[in-house]
Parts: sequence; structure tokens; C-alpha cells
Amino acid sequence: MRYFLTAMMLAIPAAAIGGVPAAADGFARFAPEIEAFSRQQVAERAADDDALFVGSSSIRLWNVARSFPDIDAVNRGFGGATTPDVLHYYPQVIAGCQPESVIVYVGENDIAAGRSPDLVAADVLTLLGKIRADFPHARIAYLSMKHSPLRDDLWGKMAMVNATVKAHAKTGGGFDFLDVSKSLLAVDGTPDRQFYTVDGLHMNALGYARWTAIVDAYLDAAPPQVTEKLASS
Repeated sequence: MRYFLTAMMLAIPAAAIGGVPAAADGFARFAPEIEAFSRQQVAERAADDDALFVGSSSIRLWNVARSFPDIDAVNRGFGGATTPDVLHYYPQVIAGCQPESVIVYVGENDIAAGRSPDLVAADVLTLLGKIRADFPHARIAYLSMKHSPLRDDLWGKMAMVNATVKAHAKTGGGFDFLDVSKSLLAVDGTPDRQFYTVDGLHMNALGYARWTAIVDAYLDAAPPQVTEKLASS
């Protein structure tokens, strides 16, 4: 199967780097990034030959073109996004894409904004359901929320969401669950700062290398619904 390389360079709003923007800004705060999606020029796109990356700043800051040079990796992450934000802009996020695989990382900012684990899990599952309905033949992987140094006090709630989403993946939810958080932990089970930038929230090159190894193996080899074997290996 042949893939075509696509690189997208977008300016990162300063507010998106530090965490969750003020709720009062509403959906409009993402307008520049969303508009950039519609301006993105994709050459020689072949149907079902893409990997679409969707989610918040952990996706947005991931140089997927460089990390996955042998595939057409399209980055549709936007910094500071919550799951409702992604759902609101869903048509623009998937516009022009016919992916073979969809990689999703979202929900962490929801917890940081004070939403309950039950509501966050429900929103995440709604998003995954929409992706499954629109791309019935694609492989879909949800990346577990990470246990970062900055949000250590929120990890319990994030772990609850992870557990709920993982359970749905195991019972035929139509997507796979990739536990990428464990790859960023020290031997004592706490977040390993060597994988994070100075803000203690966003990953550095070492952290992304860990994620890339897991996702690359998934894209290369794993059929749907076998994620647990791959992630634990």
C-alpha cells in the first residue's frame, strides 16, 4: 500500500500551550486553527491511505509527518481543546479525510476544566461513535489520558475515564484502546519528568518518541480490537 506524505505547519496560539483557555472565550477561540484546517492543501490523497490524528495539544504539538514518514499522517489537533470543542468542530476536523486509521487523544482538558469523569467518558464515547459511523472501515484508536506531573492531582479522575473507555473498547465499542500513559512513568509509577517539557504538562521529544513507538506498531501491524496485547508488550 502506498502512502503520500503530508506536512501541516500551523501557528500555535499562546493560550493553547499553557493549558485550558478561559471558558468565557467559547468555541470562537479556536477559529484560527479551525480555519487553517480548511485551507490545508493535501496533494495526491489516496482514499483509505491516511492516518488522521484528532484531539487536543498533545496531538497538535506532535510532528506526525516527521514521526511517521512512511504514511500520509494528517494532524487535526488543536491546542487546549476539550471533547465538546472537538465535537463542535467535528465537520471541519474530518473534512477532506478518508483515513485508514484514526488516532484520538482528548479528554484531559475536560477533567482540568472541572467536568466529571462520567460526563467526560460519555463525550469521548460519543466522539468515537461519530468517527466509527463516518469511517466504518477505519481502525480507530483512543490514546489513554496521560499521568503528567502538572496534573498529578487530577490523575484519579483521568484514570476513571480511561477505565470506562477501555471497558467499552473490550466489549465491542468499535475502537481500540492504547495505554500510552504507562510509557511515560518512572519505575515507582509516578510521572517521569524526563519525558515532559518544563511546564510538566506537554511532552518533549523523548515523550513523543515513546508514543510514536506504540502508535507506529499499531498502524503497522495491529488489526482492530487487539490493542491490549500490543500496548502491554
